[in-house]
Amino acid sequence: MADAKTAQEKLSRVDCEIEVTDRQACDAEILSVGGFSPLSGFMNEDAYSSVVENHRLPSGELFGIPVVFDSARDDLQPGKSVALTYQGKAIGVLDIESRYIPNKPLEVKKCYGTSSIEHPGVQMVAMEREHTYLGGALTGIALPDRPFPCKTPAEVRAGLPSNTHVVAFQCRNPVHRAHYELFTRALDAENVDSNGVVLVHPTMGPTQADDISGFVRYHTYEVLQKETGNPRVHWAYLPYSMHMAGPREALQHMMIRKNYGCTHFIIGRDMAGSKSCLDGEDYYGAYDAQDFAKECAPELGMQTVPSLNLVYTAEDGYLTADDAKAKGRKPVKLSGTEFRRKLRAGEDIPEWFAFKSVVDVLREHQ
Repeated sequence: MADAKTAQEKLSRVDCEIEVTDRQACDAEILSVGGFSPLSGFMNEDAYSSVVENHRLPSGELFGIPVVFDSARDDLQPGKSVALTYQGKAIGVLDIESRYIPNKPLEVKKCYGTSSIEHPGVQMVAMEREHTYLGGALTGIALPDRPFPCKTPAEVRAGLPSNTHVVAFQCRNPVHRAHYELFTRALDAENVDSNGVVLVHPTMGPTQADDISGFVRYHTYEVLQKETGNPRVHWAYLPYSMHMAGPREALQHMMIRKNYGCTHFIIGRDMAGSKSCLDGEDYYGAYDAQDFAKECAPELGMQTVPSLNLVYTAEDGYLTADDAKAKGRKPVKLSGTEFRRKLRAGEDIPEWFAFKSVVDVLREHQ
């Protein structure tokens, strides 16, 4: 992020300005604060092609999904300097180095594992993004104004203990009881220090169309922090736009969390998974993201913590599915569909499933 003097100088020399989309604002912010390190600008064609083909930058460093700037404007040519504005506020200056037509069919096939328009990430690339990508260095001018705080990597690292492991938990939904049990029990994993901590780091940018908005989720996270008051659980918010890219996105999340000071990453079943919008079929296997993340973790300098398959039992509370089976316990279930129905109808929701404070917020914002 530029200092005030540099920011003013950069803005005084721009050729034009562009009002960016929500997704572009997320990418610009993470680039500006170092969350996509070693990347410091929107990808030129060589970097884009390398990441698409090999999930690596031209330098050889791992990178999951291309970070690109799309535009339909013909006047934006290499050599020009563009002020990027979000909600009317200048957040960065892009010095255009290249302009290229992406191979979108190859991009989606390689990054999302499918070229089907039924996949939300493919829809985004094919239908939301413009036909031309611009690459170049980005100078951060100011952080976007958001209804929730998004600490920079430096700020997050400063608030974390420096002498122990930090386990990242990624989510894009409200945290329910099973999630809480999952990430707190991750601290008992064999490869985590006995005094390790968890960083709950939800993605707060655009996700799937039917997901709960970041603003509402922010309120659920805030009340949950107060309700639990767990000193081994730290919270921060990431202005990231989800792609639902399964294995590739697991790598992207792990890479970003390393920049935010994490040493370990919880890989859930079907992480960043997606279903067809027509027939509901899964695009990825339940363990595809886990397997790919484990493969990449040593080179990235991270460790993975597999997500426990927890179930709730009336007799013993939350157990792993294997322990429940060994004890002859029958899991008690509540589907997401039934939870949403109960939420809309004002019916009681069992506290083993969801925290009361979280339910109250969700009902308030219905």
